[in-house]
Amino acid sequence: MIVVKLGGSLIDRAKELVREIIDYSDASGEAILIVPGGSVFADTVRKVNASEEASHWMAILAMEQYGYFIADESEAKIVDNIGIEDEGTYILLPYTLLKKKDELPHTWDVTSDTIAAWVAHKLSARFIKLTDVDGIFLNGELKKELRAQELLGIETCVDRELPRFLIKNKMNCEILNGNCPGRLSNAFKGNFPGTLIKG
Repeated sequence: MIVVKLGGSLIDRAKELVREIIDYSDASGEAILIVPGGSVFADTVRKVNASEEASHWMAILAMEQYGYFIADESEAKIVDNIGIEDEGTYILLPYTLLKKKDELPHTWDVTSDTIAAWVAHKLSARFIKLTDVDGIFLNGELKKELRAQELLGIETCVDRELPRFLIKNKMNCEILNGNCPGRLSNAFKGNFPGTLIKG
């Protein structure tokens, strides 16, 4: 099982990426669960100045809107739970699941990054975050590998809670640029051109 967080910053390429994921899943027999980001839908939530409690659930519903968008006209199956038993490509609508298992803090420090990591942890799955940058840059240098500990308290392309979650659960996250055609397929096959965060 592979969990792929498909970042909202990739909205212009998102449907191509879903196609690439489906093609790999079909060829390999691997089950892949896509967790959508919030994209422009979550940006709207940030603008309305609701409480953190309300914003948390509104932003999760924004993930569902992006999920419907990336699923549109694709062969991926939309699911609202993680009880996946068959191979194939799935897109998670997380609201119902997170309402039943409300285990994450209700704060803007927790975005779809940490939610996707939580899903990957529940499934004991490989975790890939697709975004619009090549990986984690520290002091202007792209890091091929680093410890989650090094990211505590600094601004990067992952949310503030993710490093803590990775450390607590002793899990890894692979950061990959989804704007570069072919990189995702290569990463699936073991040739990973991004940043590995080790928890």
